Amino acid sequence: MASLRKKPGSVKWFACFTLPDGKRVQRSTKETSRKKAQEKADLWEALSKNRAKAKQAHRVIADIYRAANQSELPSANARAFLEGYVARRKTETSKSTYDAYKNRVKGFLAFLGPRAESPLTDITREDVQRYRDQELKRVSPATVNMGVKVLRVMFEDARRDSLIADNPAKEVRALKTGNGTRRAFTIDELRAVLKLADDEWRSMIFFGLYTGQRLGDIAMLNWQNVDLVANDIRLVTGKTGRIVSIPICPPLKKHIEENLSAGDDPKAPLHAKAFAAVELQGRAVTLSTQFGDLLSQAGLAAERRHKAREGGKGRSARRASSELSFHSLRHTATSLMKNAGISSAVVQDIIGHDSAEVSAHYTHIDSEAKRKALESMPDLTN
Repeated sequence: MASLRKKPGSVKWFACFTLPDGKRVQRSTKETSRKKAQEKADLWEALSKNRAKAKQAHRVIADIYRAANQSELPSANARAFLEGYVARRKTETSKSTYDAYKNRVKGFLAFLGPRAESPLTDITREDVQRYRDQELKRVSPATVNMGVKVLRVMFEDARRDSLIADNPAKEVRALKTGNGTRRAFTIDELRAVLKLADDEWRSMIFFGLYTGQRLGDIAMLNWQNVDLVANDIRLVTGKTGRIVSIPICPPLKKHIEENLSAGDDPKAPLHAKAFAAVELQGRAVTLSTQFGDLLSQAGLAAERRHKAREGGKGRSARRASSELSFHSLRHTATSLMKNAGISSAVVQDIIGHDSAEVSAHYTHIDSEAKRKALESMPDLTN
Protein backbone atom coordinates (compact mmCIF):
# COMPACT_ATOMS: atom_id res chain seq x y z
CA MET A 1 0.00 0.00 0.00
CA ALA A 2 1.27 3.49 -0.83
CA SER A 3 2.37 5.60 2.08
CA LEU A 4 3.64 9.15 2.59
CA ARG A 5 6.62 10.69 4.33
CA LYS A 6 8.35 14.03 4.58
CA LYS A 7 12.07 14.56 4.39
CA PRO A 8 13.65 16.79 7.04
CA GLY A 9 13.34 20.44 6.09
CA SER A 10 10.86 19.76 3.23
CA VAL A 11 7.24 20.90 3.13
CA LYS A 12 6.33 18.52 0.30
CA TRP A 13 5.18 14.93 0.66
CA PHE A 14 6.99 11.94 -0.80
CA ALA A 15 5.06 8.88 -1.98
CA CYS A 16 6.41 5.43 -1.04
CA PHE A 17 5.28 2.55 -3.25
CA THR A 18 6.49 -0.66 -4.91
CA LEU A 19 7.55 -1.01 -8.54
CA PRO A 20 6.60 -4.10 -10.60
CA ASP A 21 10.09 -5.55 -10.03
CA GLY A 22 9.51 -5.50 -6.27
CA LYS A 23 11.70 -2.49 -5.57
CA ARG A 24 10.37 -0.02 -2.98
CA VAL A 25 10.84 3.57 -4.16
CA GLN A 26 10.12 7.12 -3.08
CA ARG A 27 9.01 9.90 -5.39
CA SER A 28 8.16 13.49 -4.61
CA THR A 29 4.47 14.30 -5.14
CA LYS A 30 5.32 18.03 -5.20
CA GLU A 31 2.28 18.49 -3.02
CA THR A 32 2.07 20.24 0.36
CA SER A 33 -1.48 18.97 0.90
CA ARG A 34 -1.47 15.51 2.50
CA LYS A 35 -4.80 14.64 0.86
CA LYS A 36 -3.59 15.48 -2.67
CA ALA A 37 -0.29 13.76 -2.03
CA GLN A 38 -2.08 10.57 -0.92
CA GLU A 39 -4.24 10.65 -4.06
CA LYS A 40 -1.12 10.77 -6.21
CA ALA A 41 0.56 8.03 -4.20
CA ASP A 42 -2.50 5.77 -4.56
CA LEU A 43 -2.61 6.47 -8.30
CA TRP A 44 1.02 5.55 -8.70
CA GLU A 45 0.57 2.40 -6.66
CA ALA A 46 -2.37 1.41 -8.87
CA LEU A 47 -0.34 2.05 -12.01
CA SER A 48 2.42 -0.13 -10.63
CA LYS A 49 0.07 -3.00 -9.81
CA ASN A 50 -1.49 -2.86 -13.27
CA ARG A 51 1.96 -3.26 -14.82
CA ALA A 52 2.98 -6.42 -13.02
CA LYS A 53 5.84 -7.54 -15.23
CA ALA A 54 9.36 -6.38 -14.60
CA LYS A 55 9.82 -5.76 -18.31
CA GLN A 56 7.33 -2.89 -18.06
CA ALA A 57 8.96 -1.19 -15.09
CA HIS A 58 10.21 1.69 -17.22
CA ARG A 59 6.73 2.26 -18.62
CA VAL A 60 5.42 2.60 -15.06
CA ILE A 61 8.11 5.16 -14.34
CA ALA A 62 7.13 6.99 -17.53
CA ASP A 63 3.47 7.04 -16.45
CA ILE A 64 4.43 8.33 -13.03
CA TYR A 65 6.71 10.95 -14.53
CA ARG A 66 3.93 12.05 -16.89
CA ALA A 67 1.39 12.30 -14.07
CA ALA A 68 3.77 14.29 -11.90
CA ASN A 69 5.25 16.61 -14.52
CA GLN A 70 2.70 16.75 -17.37
CA SER A 71 5.51 15.88 -19.77
CA GLU A 72 7.16 12.80 -21.20
CA LEU A 73 10.04 11.08 -19.45
CA PRO A 74 13.25 11.66 -21.46
CA SER A 75 14.20 8.60 -23.53
CA ALA A 76 10.81 7.02 -22.75
CA ASN A 77 10.25 6.08 -26.39
CA ALA A 78 12.38 4.18 -28.85
CA ARG A 79 13.13 7.15 -31.09
CA ALA A 80 14.23 9.42 -28.22
CA PHE A 81 16.55 6.80 -26.76
CA LEU A 82 18.14 5.58 -30.01
CA GLU A 83 18.65 9.03 -31.52
CA GLY A 84 19.91 10.29 -28.17
CA TYR A 85 22.36 7.39 -27.97
CA VAL A 86 23.80 8.26 -31.38
CA ALA A 87 24.04 11.97 -30.54
CA ARG A 88 25.96 11.18 -27.35
CA ARG A 89 28.47 9.07 -29.29
CA LYS A 90 29.30 11.75 -31.87
CA THR A 91 32.21 13.16 -29.88
CA GLU A 92 33.29 9.78 -28.50
CA THR A 93 33.87 7.84 -31.73
CA SER A 94 35.40 8.27 -35.17
CA LYS A 95 33.30 9.76 -37.95
CA SER A 96 32.93 6.39 -39.69
CA THR A 97 31.70 4.70 -36.51
CA TYR A 98 29.31 7.56 -35.78
CA ASP A 99 27.94 7.43 -39.34
CA ALA A 100 27.48 3.65 -39.06
CA TYR A 101 25.48 4.00 -35.84
CA LYS A 102 23.46 6.87 -37.26
CA ASN A 103 22.54 4.94 -40.41
CA ARG A 104 21.59 1.79 -38.45
CA VAL A 105 19.32 3.77 -36.16
CA LYS A 106 17.75 5.59 -39.09
CA GLY A 107 16.98 2.29 -40.81
CA PHE A 108 15.58 0.63 -37.68
CA LEU A 109 13.32 3.58 -36.86
CA ALA A 110 12.05 3.62 -40.45
CA PHE A 111 11.29 -0.09 -40.09
CA LEU A 112 9.36 0.54 -36.86
CA GLY A 113 7.29 3.30 -38.45
CA PRO A 114 4.78 4.85 -35.99
CA ARG A 115 5.89 2.36 -33.33
CA ALA A 116 9.13 4.31 -33.04
CA GLU A 117 7.16 6.68 -30.80
CA SER A 118 6.15 3.81 -28.50
CA PRO A 119 7.88 3.17 -25.15
CA LEU A 120 11.29 1.59 -25.45
CA THR A 121 10.01 -1.36 -23.43
CA ASP A 122 7.60 -2.21 -26.27
CA ILE A 123 10.47 -3.19 -28.60
CA THR A 124 10.72 -6.98 -28.67
CA ARG A 125 13.06 -9.66 -29.91
CA GLU A 126 10.58 -10.32 -32.73
CA ASP A 127 10.88 -6.69 -33.86
CA VAL A 128 14.66 -6.96 -34.17
CA GLN A 129 14.37 -10.31 -35.91
CA ARG A 130 11.85 -9.02 -38.46
CA TYR A 131 14.11 -6.02 -39.09
CA ARG A 132 17.02 -8.42 -39.65
CA ASP A 133 15.00 -10.49 -42.14
CA GLN A 134 13.80 -7.40 -44.02
CA GLU A 135 17.33 -6.02 -44.32
CA LEU A 136 18.49 -9.33 -45.79
CA LYS A 137 16.36 -8.59 -48.86
CA ARG A 138 18.56 -5.65 -49.80
CA VAL A 139 22.05 -6.09 -48.29
CA SER A 140 24.50 -8.88 -47.58
CA PRO A 141 24.27 -11.13 -44.49
CA ALA A 142 27.47 -9.63 -43.12
CA THR A 143 25.99 -6.12 -43.34
CA VAL A 144 22.78 -7.33 -41.69
CA ASN A 145 24.74 -8.91 -38.84
CA MET A 146 26.61 -5.67 -38.28
CA GLY A 147 23.30 -3.79 -38.05
CA VAL A 148 21.95 -6.20 -35.44
CA LYS A 149 25.22 -5.95 -33.52
CA VAL A 150 24.89 -2.17 -33.35
CA LEU A 151 21.33 -2.45 -32.02
CA ARG A 152 22.48 -5.04 -29.49
CA VAL A 153 25.09 -2.60 -28.14
CA MET A 154 22.53 0.21 -27.87
CA PHE A 155 19.86 -1.87 -26.14
CA GLU A 156 22.45 -3.28 -23.75
CA ASP A 157 23.27 0.28 -22.76
CA ALA A 158 19.56 0.86 -22.06
CA ARG A 159 19.40 -2.31 -19.97
CA ARG A 160 22.41 -1.26 -17.88
CA ASP A 161 20.69 2.07 -17.25
CA SER A 162 17.53 0.18 -16.11
CA LEU A 163 15.46 1.66 -18.96
CA ILE A 164 14.53 -1.88 -20.01
CA ALA A 165 14.70 -5.22 -18.20
CA ASP A 166 15.91 -7.31 -21.18
CA ASN A 167 17.94 -6.64 -24.31
CA PRO A 168 15.60 -7.48 -27.25
CA ALA A 169 18.52 -7.90 -29.68
CA LYS A 170 20.59 -10.16 -27.45
CA GLU A 171 19.07 -13.48 -28.57
CA VAL A 172 18.67 -12.60 -32.27
CA ARG A 173 20.91 -15.00 -34.14
CA ALA A 174 23.51 -13.89 -36.64
CA LEU A 175 22.99 -14.95 -40.23
CA LYS A 176 25.39 -17.32 -41.94
CA THR A 177 27.83 -15.48 -44.16
CA GLY A 178 29.77 -18.34 -45.72
CA ASN A 179 33.32 -18.96 -44.58
CA GLY A 180 33.88 -15.21 -44.21
CA THR A 181 37.52 -15.49 -45.22
CA ARG A 182 39.44 -12.93 -47.19
CA ARG A 183 42.60 -13.64 -49.12
CA ALA A 184 45.28 -11.74 -50.99
CA PHE A 185 45.17 -11.12 -54.74
CA THR A 186 47.63 -12.93 -56.95
CA ILE A 187 49.69 -10.76 -59.28
CA ASP A 188 47.79 -12.10 -62.31
CA GLU A 189 44.45 -11.32 -60.66
CA LEU A 190 45.55 -7.77 -59.97
CA ARG A 191 46.65 -7.33 -63.57
CA ALA A 192 43.24 -8.58 -64.76
CA VAL A 193 41.41 -6.05 -62.57
CA LEU A 194 43.73 -3.19 -63.53
CA LYS A 195 43.17 -3.92 -67.20
CA LEU A 196 39.42 -3.32 -66.79
CA ALA A 197 39.58 -0.40 -64.36
CA ASP A 198 39.13 3.24 -65.41
CA ASP A 199 41.82 5.79 -64.54
CA GLU A 200 40.47 6.66 -61.10
CA TRP A 201 39.98 3.05 -60.03
CA ARG A 202 43.45 2.14 -61.32
CA SER A 203 44.87 4.91 -59.16
CA MET A 204 42.91 3.81 -56.09
CA ILE A 205 44.05 0.22 -56.56
CA PHE A 206 47.68 1.39 -56.72
CA PHE A 207 47.19 3.39 -53.52
CA GLY A 208 45.49 0.43 -51.88
CA LEU A 209 48.31 -1.91 -52.83
CA TYR A 210 51.26 0.37 -52.11
CA THR A 211 49.94 1.91 -48.87
CA GLY A 212 47.82 -0.95 -47.50
CA GLN A 213 45.10 1.47 -46.42
CA ARG A 214 41.32 1.01 -46.40
CA LEU A 215 39.06 2.04 -49.26
CA GLY A 216 37.37 4.88 -47.36
CA ASP A 217 40.69 6.37 -46.27
CA ILE A 218 42.09 6.25 -49.80
CA ALA A 219 38.94 7.87 -51.19
CA MET A 220 39.32 10.76 -48.72
CA LEU A 221 42.99 11.49 -49.51
CA ASN A 222 43.75 15.05 -50.61
CA TRP A 223 46.96 16.72 -51.73
CA GLN A 224 47.72 17.87 -48.18
CA ASN A 225 48.25 14.21 -47.31
CA VAL A 226 50.92 13.79 -50.00
CA ASP A 227 54.46 15.16 -49.73
CA LEU A 228 56.34 14.38 -52.92
CA VAL A 229 59.49 16.11 -51.66
CA ALA A 230 59.73 14.02 -48.52
CA ASN A 231 58.21 11.04 -50.37
CA ASP A 232 55.62 10.54 -47.65
CA ILE A 233 51.86 10.06 -47.29
CA ARG A 234 50.45 11.03 -43.91
CA LEU A 235 46.83 10.49 -42.84
CA VAL A 236 44.55 9.81 -39.90
CA THR A 237 42.65 6.54 -40.39
CA GLY A 238 38.86 6.80 -40.30
CA LYS A 239 38.30 3.55 -38.43
CA THR A 240 40.87 3.79 -35.65
CA GLY A 241 41.87 7.47 -35.67
CA ARG A 242 45.50 6.42 -35.88
CA ILE A 243 48.08 8.71 -37.49
CA VAL A 244 49.81 6.74 -40.24
CA SER A 245 52.96 7.82 -42.07
CA ILE A 246 53.78 5.80 -45.20
CA PRO A 247 56.78 6.30 -47.51
CA ILE A 248 55.88 6.64 -51.18
CA CYS A 249 57.55 3.76 -52.98
CA PRO A 250 58.91 4.29 -56.54
CA PRO A 251 55.98 2.68 -58.45
CA LEU A 252 53.43 4.79 -56.59
CA LYS A 253 55.48 7.97 -56.96
CA LYS A 254 55.81 7.35 -60.68
CA HIS A 255 52.04 6.87 -60.93
CA ILE A 256 51.33 10.08 -58.99
CA GLU A 257 53.74 12.21 -61.03
CA GLU A 258 52.61 10.84 -64.40
CA ASN A 259 48.86 10.51 -63.88
CA LEU A 260 47.62 12.84 -61.10
CA SER A 261 47.54 16.62 -61.24
CA ALA A 262 47.89 18.52 -57.96
CA GLY A 263 46.40 21.84 -59.12
CA ASP A 264 46.36 24.95 -56.91
CA ASP A 265 44.12 23.72 -54.08
CA PRO A 266 45.97 21.65 -51.44
CA LYS A 267 42.63 20.39 -50.14
CA ALA A 268 41.61 19.02 -53.53
CA PRO A 269 40.99 15.26 -53.42
CA LEU A 270 43.23 12.87 -55.31
CA HIS A 271 40.23 10.87 -56.51
CA ALA A 272 37.34 13.30 -56.99
CA LYS A 273 34.50 10.88 -57.78
CA ALA A 274 35.37 8.54 -54.93
CA PHE A 275 35.74 11.47 -52.54
CA ALA A 276 32.29 12.77 -53.50
CA ALA A 277 30.72 9.33 -53.02
CA VAL A 278 32.07 9.00 -49.48
CA GLU A 279 31.19 12.60 -48.63
CA LEU A 280 27.59 12.02 -49.74
CA GLN A 281 27.03 8.80 -47.82
CA GLY A 282 29.52 9.13 -45.01
CA ARG A 283 30.92 5.70 -45.87
CA ALA A 284 32.38 3.76 -48.79
CA VAL A 285 29.47 1.40 -49.48
CA THR A 286 28.92 2.65 -53.06
CA LEU A 287 32.62 2.31 -53.80
CA SER A 288 32.64 -1.23 -52.41
CA THR A 289 29.78 -2.11 -54.76
CA GLN A 290 31.63 -0.57 -57.73
CA PHE A 291 34.78 -2.50 -56.93
CA GLY A 292 32.69 -5.67 -56.61
CA ASP A 293 31.35 -5.05 -60.11
CA LEU A 294 34.92 -4.68 -61.32
CA LEU A 295 35.80 -8.04 -59.77
CA SER A 296 32.77 -9.59 -61.46
CA GLN A 297 33.86 -8.25 -64.85
CA ALA A 298 37.29 -9.77 -64.27
CA GLY A 299 35.70 -13.12 -63.43
CA LEU A 300 36.89 -12.97 -59.81
CA ALA A 301 33.49 -12.68 -58.12
CA ALA A 302 29.92 -13.76 -58.80
CA GLU A 303 27.57 -11.41 -60.62
CA ARG A 304 25.06 -9.49 -58.57
CA ARG A 305 21.71 -11.28 -58.26
CA HIS A 306 19.80 -8.28 -59.55
CA LYS A 307 20.43 -4.73 -60.58
CA ALA A 308 19.33 -1.67 -58.62
CA ARG A 309 17.05 0.69 -60.51
CA GLU A 310 18.44 3.91 -61.94
CA GLY A 311 18.85 6.76 -59.49
CA GLY A 312 19.68 4.39 -56.68
CA LYS A 313 16.04 3.63 -55.94
CA GLY A 314 14.61 0.21 -55.36
CA ARG A 315 16.34 -2.74 -53.81
CA SER A 316 20.11 -2.61 -53.64
CA ALA A 317 22.02 -5.17 -55.60
CA ARG A 318 23.27 -8.24 -53.71
CA ARG A 319 26.29 -10.33 -54.43
CA ALA A 320 27.31 -13.78 -53.31
CA SER A 321 30.06 -13.89 -50.69
CA SER A 322 33.52 -13.54 -52.22
CA GLU A 323 37.05 -14.13 -50.96
CA LEU A 324 38.17 -10.94 -52.70
CA SER A 325 37.33 -7.31 -52.04
CA PHE A 326 39.18 -4.00 -51.93
CA HIS A 327 40.20 -4.95 -48.40
CA SER A 328 42.10 -7.85 -49.96
CA LEU A 329 44.68 -5.32 -51.13
CA ARG A 330 45.70 -4.97 -47.47
CA HIS A 331 46.22 -8.73 -47.37
CA THR A 332 48.13 -8.52 -50.64
CA ALA A 333 50.48 -5.80 -49.41
CA THR A 334 51.05 -7.71 -46.19
CA SER A 335 51.76 -10.98 -48.01
CA LEU A 336 54.12 -9.44 -50.58
CA MET A 337 56.22 -7.73 -47.94
CA LYS A 338 56.36 -10.72 -45.62
CA ASN A 339 57.26 -13.00 -48.54
CA ALA A 340 60.15 -10.62 -49.23
CA GLY A 341 61.43 -11.22 -45.71
CA ILE A 342 60.21 -7.98 -44.12
CA SER A 343 59.65 -8.24 -40.36
CA SER A 344 56.11 -8.36 -38.99
CA ALA A 345 56.69 -5.22 -36.92
CA VAL A 346 57.55 -3.14 -40.01
CA VAL A 347 54.66 -4.56 -42.04
CA GLN A 348 52.15 -3.93 -39.25
CA ASP A 349 53.34 -0.35 -38.84
CA ILE A 350 52.82 0.33 -42.55
CA ILE A 351 49.42 -1.34 -42.76
CA GLY A 352 48.25 0.38 -39.60
CA HIS A 353 47.44 -2.64 -37.42
CA ASP A 354 48.40 -2.48 -33.77
CA SER A 355 51.60 -4.45 -33.50
CA ALA A 356 52.13 -6.66 -30.48
CA GLU A 357 55.77 -6.91 -31.52
CA VAL A 358 56.22 -3.15 -31.57
CA SER A 359 54.45 -2.72 -28.23
CA ALA A 360 56.32 -5.55 -26.53
CA HIS A 361 59.78 -4.33 -27.49
CA TYR A 362 59.12 -0.57 -27.70
CA THR A 363 60.35 -0.73 -31.27
CA HIS A 364 60.43 2.49 -33.29
CA ILE A 365 59.96 1.81 -36.98
CA ASP A 366 61.86 4.48 -38.90
CA SER A 367 60.97 5.69 -42.38
CA GLU A 368 63.95 4.02 -44.01
CA ALA A 369 62.89 0.58 -42.79
CA LYS A 370 59.38 1.15 -44.12
CA ARG A 371 60.72 2.52 -47.40
CA LYS A 372 62.83 -0.59 -47.98
CA ALA A 373 59.81 -2.76 -47.16
CA LEU A 374 57.60 -1.04 -49.72
CA GLU A 375 60.34 -1.12 -52.35
CA SER A 376 60.31 -4.91 -52.08
CA MET A 377 56.89 -4.99 -53.76
CA PRO A 378 56.49 -5.52 -57.52
CA ASP A 379 55.81 -2.66 -59.92
CA LEU A 380 52.34 -3.10 -61.41
CA THR A 381 52.06 0.42 -62.85
CA ASN A 382 53.56 -0.55 -66.21
